[in-house]
Amino acid sequence: MLYRPLGSSGLQVSVLGLGSWLTIGNAIDEGSAERLCAHAHANGVNLFDTADVYNDGEGERALGRAIRGLRRSSLVLATKCFFPFGDGPNDRGLSRKHIHESVRGSLQRLGTDYIDLYQCHRFDPAVPVLETAMAMDDLIRRGLVLYWGTSQWPAERIAEVVELCRRERLHRPISNQPLYNLYDRGIEATILPTSARYGLGQLVYSPLAQGVLTGKYVPGQPQPAGSRAVDPRSNQFVGRYLTEPRLQQAQQLVALAGRLGTTALQLALAFCLRDARVSSVLVGARDSGQLDQSLAAAGATLAPDTVSALDRLFPA
Repeated sequence: MLYRPLGSSGLQVSVLGLGSWLTIGNAIDEGSAERLCAHAHANGVNLFDTADVYNDGEGERALGRAIRGLRRSSLVLATKCFFPFGDGPNDRGLSRKHIHESVRGSLQRLGTDYIDLYQCHRFDPAVPVLETAMAMDDLIRRGLVLYWGTSQWPAERIAEVVELCRRERLHRPISNQPLYNLYDRGIEATILPTSARYGLGQLVYSPLAQGVLTGKYVPGQPQPAGSRAVDPRSNQFVGRYLTEPRLQQAQQLVALAGRLGTTALQLALAFCLRDARVSSVLVGARDSGQLDQSLAAAGATLAPDTVSALDRLFPA
C-alpha cells in the first residue's frame, strides 16, 4: 500500500480508502463487514469513510462494530454531517447546534472517543461560513475531532473558508470529498487547482461510476443479477450512467485495458490516482475478493500515451 499526505497536513492516508455508503450497514451483514474491514486493514488500508446519514445512522454503527477489533491509532476514521437527521428545523445543516449534536451522535454510533476527519457533507448557504468554521475549530480544540474537511463544496467556497480561517486563526479544512471518475471530471477545472492552492487534499468517491466503468453492464444485455442496477436500495444512483453512450464507453475501456494487460476497474482507479492532488480514492466492496481487485491498482502508474487514450475516450 502507498500513502499520501492529506493536503498540506501531516496526516498520511492510504491511496485507497474503504468507503461504506452502500455496503457496510446496508448491503452486507455484520460478519461480512468485519471480515472486509480486517482484510482492508491487513492490506494497508488505513482510511475508513462513512457518514451519519448513511442508512439513517446504521452505516456508522455497522462500521464501528466492524473495526472494534482493530488498533484505533492505526485507523483514519472519517465521517460527515449536514443532511437531515430528524424532523426538527435544527436537525440539519452546518449550524453550531447541528454540528455539536451530530458529532456526539457519530461518536456514540462509531464507538470511539474521537474522529480523525470530520467532514461537512455539503455547503450550507443558510449558515454563515464563520459559524461553521468556528464550530469545527471548537471540536478540534476539545479533542473530539482531529481534522476537518469539506465534501462537494464549490471552489469559491473552499477558498472563502480557508481565507476566513487564516484571518480568524481557526483550524482550516485539510480535505475535500468530491465525485470523480472518468465520466465525471468536473473537478479538474477549478476544484483541484483551488484545493491545491489552499492545501486541501481530495478524497474522491465513486471512482468506478457505481460499477459501470468495470464494464459489467453490457449494452443490449440484461443487467447482472446481484448488481446495484437491480438493487432497489441503490439503483436510483446508478441509473444516470446506464445510457447507451456511456455503456459503449465502458466497453471501449474494457478493450483498452485488455490491450494493456490489466482490467477496466484497475485502469479507472489508476486514472484517478494519476494526479498527486488526489490523496485517496474511496472504493466500495461487498467482500474481500472485490476489494482485492481494487487493491491491485494501488501502485499502478499510467504511461503518457495511456492517459492520452483515456482523455480521447472520456473527454473532460
